[in-house]
Amino acid sequence: MNIEEVLVLTARLSKRLVLVSALVVAVAAGTAGAAGTAFPKRIALPNGFQPEGIATDGEQFFVGSIPTGAVYRGSVRSGKGAVLVRPRAGRSAIGVEADRGRLFVAGGQTGKAYVYDARTGRPLASYALATAGSTFVNDVAVSKTAAYFTDSFQPVLYRVPLGAGGRPGAASAVTRIPLAGDIAYQAGFNANGIDVTADGKALLIVQSNTGKVFAVDPATGAATTVDLAGETVPNGDGLLLVGRRLHVVQNQQSTVTTIALAADLRSGQIVRRLTDPLLDVPTTVDRVGSRLYAVNARFGASATPSTPYWVTRLPA
Repeated sequence: MNIEEVLVLTARLSKRLVLVSALVVAVAAGTAGAAGTAFPKRIALPNGFQPEGIATDGEQFFVGSIPTGAVYRGSVRSGKGAVLVRPRAGRSAIGVEADRGRLFVAGGQTGKAYVYDARTGRPLASYALATAGSTFVNDVAVSKTAAYFTDSFQPVLYRVPLGAGGRPGAASAVTRIPLAGDIAYQAGFNANGIDVTADGKALLIVQSNTGKVFAVDPATGAATTVDLAGETVPNGDGLLLVGRRLHVVQNQQSTVTTIALAADLRSGQIVRRLTDPLLDVPTTVDRVGSRLYAVNARFGASATPSTPYWVTRLPA
């Protein structure tokens, strides 16, 4: 082989190397892109966060911290996030709901409720719903015209009116709705999770200590037992209503139970009890597309600054 043939062969090999390198880069980029859109099954929260409530808005999720009142915002697509609402002394975040660019947060034993800007975390409103120490403002559901909060220790619902575009109303306009009808408060945690029908005409709540589900008239507070054919959902915590399917988180059972409701909400049938190795005392659940996302409070685990917490993706 003469020098000219060597030069030609070298040139051909160089072109092939360039093409192979380009192909490798393209494949690597595609693989990285696919990995970035994999929707992780386990989404880590900050260690020591002690979460309770979860809400979603698009691919974003929001999780509240029980002891600090902080709210963490993350992406279900990437699994990444950061604290949106900073911790504040004397605050607590239990149930969380996202609505029209705002976050509504139940304040637990503080007896308060809070509203934040879901984009910036800026405080927008706060409400003193009950006297601290004799109350546990547990969860929140938002309709077009009002936000409703449950109290696990007092047989009332709190109604915060909403103005145009979901703007929170004045503190002076908050009303207490006594719960009546079939529900009877007992020792322990009573009304816990809450959700509202799409038309805003009915609320659904679960009573943790009895495992009963109730349909409630938001105007009168009259509660009617949802007949589950003799079954109950003990330790019922967060609720998620999707059409006529009601997802009930049973925290100590580490189970999400699905109930198919009748059109009149007077009866229902348990159609699924979903468990997963990554569930560890989940408390609330929300949905993104065809997936459910449950936050794990890990009640019973030692709560230290290094204790891990996470959100678990489940099939809806």
